[in-house]
Amino acid sequence: MEYLKRSIPRTAQELRSVSEQVAAIIQNVREKGDRAILEYNTQFDKNTREQFRVTPEEIQAAYAQLTEQEIADLKEAASNIRTFAEAQLQCMKPLDNFSVIPGSSLGHRVIPVSSCGCYVPGGSYPLFSTALMLIIPAKVAGVKRVAACSPAVKGTGYINAKTLVAMDIAGADEIYVTGGAHGIAAYAYGTDQIKPVDVIVGPGNQYVAEAKRQCYGQVGIDFFAGPSEVLVLADESADPEVLAADLLAQSEHDKMAKGILVTTSRELGEAVIKAVEQELQFLDTEEIARVSWDNHGEVILVNDMHEIVDMANALAPEHLEVILKDESILEELTNFGSLFIGQETGEVFGDYASGTNHTLPTVRAARYTGGVWVGTFLKVCSYQRYNRDAMHAIAPLVSRMAHGEGLTGHAYAAEIRMKKL
Repeated sequence: MEYLKRSIPRTAQELRSVSEQVAAIIQNVREKGDRAILEYNTQFDKNTREQFRVTPEEIQAAYAQLTEQEIADLKEAASNIRTFAEAQLQCMKPLDNFSVIPGSSLGHRVIPVSSCGCYVPGGSYPLFSTALMLIIPAKVAGVKRVAACSPAVKGTGYINAKTLVAMDIAGADEIYVTGGAHGIAAYAYGTDQIKPVDVIVGPGNQYVAEAKRQCYGQVGIDFFAGPSEVLVLADESADPEVLAADLLAQSEHDKMAKGILVTTSRELGEAVIKAVEQELQFLDTEEIARVSWDNHGEVILVNDMHEIVDMANALAPEHLEVILKDESILEELTNFGSLFIGQETGEVFGDYASGTNHTLPTVRAARYTGGVWVGTFLKVCSYQRYNRDAMHAIAPLVSRMAHGEGLTGHAYAAEIRMKKL
């Protein structure tokens, strides 16, 4: 393995600083509630509105700011996402009347959470597509209360119009103008204006991610998400300009984003590095993308397909592109948020409108979880029922096992049933 281009690691001090700042924000929200939300909205976004919830009139005003084509595009993308989520829901089946002992009935129910909070980033870009990706699967799952929030456009008291329309098209029940770590704290602990939720989903900057991590337990989360990332596996058959475009599409997210190419071809690796430099020159987002690429972009040369597989599974990327003549390794790839197969399958298609979800695990979380999907909002809860014969059949086993662990109260709860029932 050889690095044709290597990234600069983040320091532990950076991570500690973010953690300490977020802890202080969460504590302030818990103590001061809406007053703290207003203070942070004013500090970070110059948003001084005192009523955080968006009104129906504001939503209608947002529609008026969009063209017919923009509204149609949002509805078409929403339809694709909803259709795929509905297909996923059909895979989540209840299990009834399963028996391991005659006279017993076991099973599980698939139950939606009661409420969720969808965090839609604002910041550098209005990520209206994320509103569709979060709210639609929650609604398809049957969540009764779907709240959404996003920071105000800086210097105003309003969410970006396209983001607000996307939230409405997706079906949000409540929409709040707030963001950042304080928005996450409000979702987790509640304030007078914002009721707490059961699950928080959605990406965000390092402060949002850290707030989700610190609030986990008080509230469920989808996963801990860091900066966006893409890993491209390619051989000499790939087009270097196409690969460069995909790497930069991730790099432009923010200055901490990461684009990685792993290839068996030195010629391709060097051509991609050159193409990135050429394409950076005409990107409107060059300032961000260049810092991201310079600091965190990587091009890694490996010897064979075995090394490609090992590298991909070890890195466990958010987005994994496979552009190889020989696709026989696909089944060996097991750690990824979402997989894009073939040069025609742009990762950006999944970002917007293919139907799959773009809210995906980063920083190697794909080793143990997939991305947001309809199942994120569902609980699979087991149940059991025994008749008298089944109880008498299993109680002696339970009694012996409980005594073996020294839990005599457990044993007695089984034994008294044998005596009295």
